[in-house]
Amino acid sequence: MKPLPEYLPGESGLVLRRWVTADAPRLAQAVGESLEHLRPWMPWVAQEPVPLAERHQRIATWEQDWRAGGDLVMGVFVDGAVAGGCGLHHRIGPKGLEIGYWIHPAFLRQGIATAAARLLTNAALHQAEITRVEIHHDKANVASAGVPLKLGFRLMREVPDEPEAPGEIGISCEWQVRRAEWAPFPIGSPAT
Repeated sequence: MKPLPEYLPGESGLVLRRWVTADAPRLAQAVGESLEHLRPWMPWVAQEPVPLAERHQRIATWEQDWRAGGDLVMGVFVDGAVAGGCGLHHRIGPKGLEIGYWIHPAFLRQGIATAAARLLTNAALHQAEITRVEIHHDKANVASAGVPLKLGFRLMREVPDEPEAPGEIGISCEWQVRRAEWAPFPIGSPAT
């Protein structure tokens, strides 16, 4: 698979772009300011904070994976400020990509996660090899459920899952949209 797009502009100052190593200090600051908000839902938060050199290495690894046609890990920026992170991940089998996202507490309840997921879904379904996009979240994470619901994803199943973060109850809600159900828009052109 060719690399996924590294830059996706949205509306109202929203931009998704691939993290680069120069972003490491800004990413570290945004994650640090978001720890308590993210701790109940994101297992990786238990490893934070990480040394800056390790964060540089993570970003370099993300770039290598992306260039090889693997996962795409992006920053969510609003008017240049780090508003969170998101990505497209090859962890749901062939012909599918899973969306992940987190939003900085200063940017919550502004529709940013939904707008980012819309851009990611569109980019994914523009790939010839991809026929479906999924969003998975723990059932207790009610805020995350709003994103796929607003975008027209269907709740496919609820699956028992081992809790990985303190707020999780161990039921994974798995949402899906297929290419035939999605109204595509040109990449690089914000959704309307």
